[in-house]
Amino acid sequence: MKTTKTLKYQNHQLHSPEYQLDVLNSEAVGSIPLFQDRLSSHGAFPLKATQLGILQVNIGKMCNQTCKHCHVDAGPDRKEMMSKTTMDQCLAALERGRFQTLDITGGAPEMHPDFQYLVEEANHLGVHIIVRSNLTILVANKNYNDLPAFFRKNKVEVVSSLPYYSAARTDAQRGDGVFNASIKALKLLNAEGYGMEGSNLTLNLVYNPTGSFLPGDQSELERQYKIKLAENFGVYFSHLLTITNMPVSRFLDYLIRSGNLEDYMEKLISAYNPIAVDQLMCRKTLSVGWDGYLYDCDFNQMLDMKLNDHNHISLFDHESLVNREILVNQHCFGCTAGAGSSCGGALA
Repeated sequence: MKTTKTLKYQNHQLHSPEYQLDVLNSEAVGSIPLFQDRLSSHGAFPLKATQLGILQVNIGKMCNQTCKHCHVDAGPDRKEMMSKTTMDQCLAALERGRFQTLDITGGAPEMHPDFQYLVEEANHLGVHIIVRSNLTILVANKNYNDLPAFFRKNKVEVVSSLPYYSAARTDAQRGDGVFNASIKALKLLNAEGYGMEGSNLTLNLVYNPTGSFLPGDQSELERQYKIKLAENFGVYFSHLLTITNMPVSRFLDYLIRSGNLEDYMEKLISAYNPIAVDQLMCRKTLSVGWDGYLYDCDFNQMLDMKLNDHNHISLFDHESLVNREILVNQHCFGCTAGAGSSCGGALA
């Protein structure tokens, strides 16, 4: 698979979180309301957390792919990796904080040398474990071929990116050869029981639009995916999750280069759905960066919007964090548009 260089490697100005926020709040997006004002219009500002149910941990930005829409700006040239010390602090917080779920992401989290250690230790704590896999890493080389069996042994829920059920649209977003490699990986997971009828091994796929538009109906897309993947490739999965592309990092770069930034932001704003606000993932999730700093969500993490207090995992304090005020900005319109969007799919 051919990969491009990350924004960081290119020394691109959009690698700067501060610059991204400046763009999202500039005349480049036209005259649009502030997200906090939209929340205020129905009494939802300041937005507050309601629980600490999910600890989402980004253990590194290294990835074997460089996808065009990636809000992490992950790629083979990113070397940021979580230290073992920080990983142990995450495990301590997981135990003390009464979290139900550990959500492991990256980059390709499987590339971290201590990835399996984190999964095994979390499994011993009895929490539900989610691993966000790009699929292709499972077949990238023999070092990763045993991961499907490892996932099964540790009762891991696998959430995997597959932008479409055809090669052309998938490869256009994620790189040449990604679709065929993904199908191969899905078959390996199916062979372990993942996504198969009667199995308790969950394999969820993620749909991201390939352009500057909102996802279609999640249930209808799931129906189409299941038919096409089964008929054409003999591949099965549990559920499809639709996630809106956020105007952050490489997708923001695409919107600017294609001249679609203002139109896309207007689409998000015009589709604002107050019903989605109650279910926003930031209200029950705590996000941890590879360096241990804390954020309300993975998108805020990539925009370096750290929590105001107790903002490192080493300072974890449940009572201070469970009812915290959530930091918002213009990118948040992406999570409240249409049916809403989260790492768990549609919200409303």
